[in-house]
Amino acid sequence: MSAIEVAGLTKRFGSVVAVDRIGFSVAAGSCTALLGGNGAGKTTTLSMLLGLLLPSEGSIRVLGQDMVRHRYRVLPRLNFSSPYVDLPHRLTVRENLTVYGHLYCVAGLKARIAELARELDLTDFIDRPAGKLSAGQKTRVSLARALLNRPDLLLLDEPTASLDPDTADWLRRYFLDYRAQTGATLLLASHNMTEVERMCDQVLIMKRGGIVDRGSPAELFARYDRTTMEEVFLDIARDRRRPDGVAA
Repeated sequence: MSAIEVAGLTKRFGSVVAVDRIGFSVAAGSCTALLGGNGAGKTTTLSMLLGLLLPSEGSIRVLGQDMVRHRYRVLPRLNFSSPYVDLPHRLTVRENLTVYGHLYCVAGLKARIAELARELDLTDFIDRPAGKLSAGQKTRVSLARALLNRPDLLLLDEPTASLDPDTADWLRRYFLDYRAQTGATLLLASHNMTEVERMCDQVLIMKRGGIVDRGSPAELFARYDRTTMEEVFLDIARDRRRPDGVAA
């Protein structure tokens, strides 16, 4: 069963083709990485999966629903986390989470916020204005906001950016535990290749708006005769040829 099914997905901004006829599926309960350099089309793809952008062509089905025609049926079951999306600065962390909790109609919202505050170590600054948080604190609050509705599909954009190595490692284990406990599907956009190797069952690699390769980390290692995802990523980014002679 697929949590995400994409076919012929295209997005144009005037004469610029940001995403060019891509197709892929993400198995329910899996963790998939969406990789690519800056400008590869990752953010545009994530925005279409979230229903924030309408595709120019193609189809998107998320959790069994057509995201163009019926996205409001599925939006309560998914969420998104990015350290690059700011919360209102003048509201406290608690107030921000309360607002978003009401938007998602979260039952037992006060208890859910308290639970996430304990799990994500927000207690010391939960009543501090969001504008006065450190980068690492903002990242944890962004994740708490994304988990308020216990999503079946969680889209993660650079989830451990700005975190120290110890906190980042703890957060990766948290994601994997959340998936194991809930059966949720994770789609991860990251430039941290160690993170991808550790967390992901499948990797989709984008370049110039298209998907240029895909597979498990082990399959990609074998295909490029490499031992790390960073080496594979650099081969593709720099147009090196694979050992079988196919252009990366």
